[in-house]
Parts: sequence; structure tokens; C-alpha cells
Amino acid sequence: MATASSAYQKLLSMGTKIVAVGRNYAAHAKELGNAVPKEPVLFLKPTSSYVQSGGTIEVPHPLESLHYEVELAVVIGRKARDVAEATAMDYVGGYALALDMTAREIQSAAKSAGLPWTVSKGQDTFTPISSLLPKSMVPDPDNLELWLKVDGEIRQKGSTRDMIFKIPFLISHISSIMTLLEGDVILTGTPEGVGPVKIGQEITAGITDLVDVKFDVQKRQRPVNN
Repeated sequence: MATASSAYQKLLSMGTKIVAVGRNYAAHAKELGNAVPKEPVLFLKPTSSYVQSGGTIEVPHPLESLHYEVELAVVIGRKARDVAEATAMDYVGGYALALDMTAREIQSAAKSAGLPWTVSKGQDTFTPISSLLPKSMVPDPDNLELWLKVDGEIRQKGSTRDMIFKIPFLISHISSIMTLLEGDVILTGTPEGVGPVKIGQEITAGITDLVDVKFDVQKRQRPVNN
């Protein structure tokens, strides 16, 4: 357990970026009215958006809810630049279960205006994440069941086998654009079933038989002006 814990701390302290893959499950692209992409849709999230299991997801003012997106996170184990797809899995250091929390109203307005999604995806606590799963614990990352519940009610359940772009391709593609460093995280996309979670509710999520997480959802406190 100490090894997983120390590896998790390394993930948090060493990673320079979170590279998220949008629309990587056809059913999710369809539910949001998006075309299935011909190549990966990428966006960045800051590592300051991490929150550990048991922590609180904060909903910023004036919003009353956020959308949840459960995802498999791939944690990079060593520097990767221009990596070939055939050797890409050698660069994986482990896996985690993560949520890509999204301020959907802000994202929709940004998309309509042709603007970046950063404000809707990169705020503090918008990347809840589990402890690190060593690579040895995940022999088949292409066949993992992801699930998410709100207040005990199942909202998302899907399999990584339905990813449009598989992990080796994603590592190869992303590393041809930007160097991936040890501790960097790739969020591989979410299955269908995304929706709102409101202030006061609780999210539980996991990878079946491997890991589960729990977060409560509260309003972000605004600083008091003295």
C-alpha cells in the first residue's frame, strides 16, 4: 500500500500536465450532438485541478451543478517523445480512475463562440483522481469496466474496449505533438451517461474489481473581503 501511496504522491508532484481526450467513445459524442472524430480531440487541464478520493468537488459561483465524466487515466512512467505505437505501452507507469468535471454551461457557451474550453475544465478540484494502480494490476486496460453513481444511483457504466482511439495510439499521437513526462496523465475519454451532479450530492465511481473513489460536491466558498 505504501508503494501505491508514494507512487501517487509522485504522480501529483512530478506531473506537468493532464492531456484529456474528448469524444473518445462514439456513444458519448452522439449524446452531446458531436460528430465522431477522425483524430483525437485533445485539451489540457492543469495538475492543480487534482483532488484525492475522499475530498470535495467544488462548484464555482454562480453555478449550481457540474457534469461528471468518468475516465481511465493513463499515467506516464518515463519521458516520451515521438513514441512509436508498437512500443507505446512501455511508457505507461500505471493507471488511475479519474473524473473530468465539466462546467457544461461554460463549455457550451465557449464552443458556440469558438473559444477554448479551459475555464469549463481546468478549475480547482475539476480532476478528482484515485490512487495509482501499478501497471501489473491492470493486465488488460482495453477491457475495464468504468462506472459512476450519484447518491448511489448508477449513471455511467461502460467499457474501455469501446474507446475509438486506443491507448498505444493515443500515447504515440500525443507524444508526436508534445513531450510527455513522468507523472503526466492522459484522460482517455468517457462513456455515455454524462449528466449533472448538484451541490450536496455524492459521487462514487470506480473501475470494477480494481479501485473505487468517493467525493462530495459542495459550493466553492468565495473569499470574504475584510
